[in-house]
Amino acid sequence: MTLDLQQAQADMRRAYYGGATGMVASSIAWFAAGCVALRGLADTAVWTLLIAGLFIFPASVLLSKLVGRSGAHAKGNPLGMLAGATTFWLVFSLPLAYAASRLHVEWFFPAMLLVIGGRYLTFDTLYGERLYWPCGLALAAAGFALGRVFMTPSIAAFTGGAIEAGFAIAIALREQRAARLVTA
Repeated sequence: MTLDLQQAQADMRRAYYGGATGMVASSIAWFAAGCVALRGLADTAVWTLLIAGLFIFPASVLLSKLVGRSGAHAKGNPLGMLAGATTFWLVFSLPLAYAASRLHVEWFFPAMLLVIGGRYLTFDTLYGERLYWPCGLALAAAGFALGRVFMTPSIAAFTGGAIEAGFAIAIALREQRAARLVTA
């Protein structure tokens, strides 16, 4: 089965609730790291985000199923390859963010904001959802600004969580509205 771009995007939106469930899972990881950083454990907060990040996709699948979506795109969907490629790009960027944290622990979360912000720019293509551009740019701008002033790890982590949570809500509301239009 070959899908055209719009069909492939619609399939991704249906399966993963427009990507909102992944953003919710990611924001929880950011908030967990922020809470650890508040306790004065910056290095542990770094590992909290890295380890919690391993569970973002499985958590997003579970959340997708909880909201009535499949949590799996169609087998022939070519955008599945793009999703995989951006995941590899993210994983390959982790050593750079970690190396930055060895110089200044305050740089880890801003570096991750830049990496994840860049990744979200591809999600416009993945989901056909324009909100991923302002989301990616907001994360990247926050990363740049917070890194420049050596912001505390807790504030940087909470900033990432808040930005992702806000956009997750906006995308979820669009998904709800789209679902109502289909059933109307």
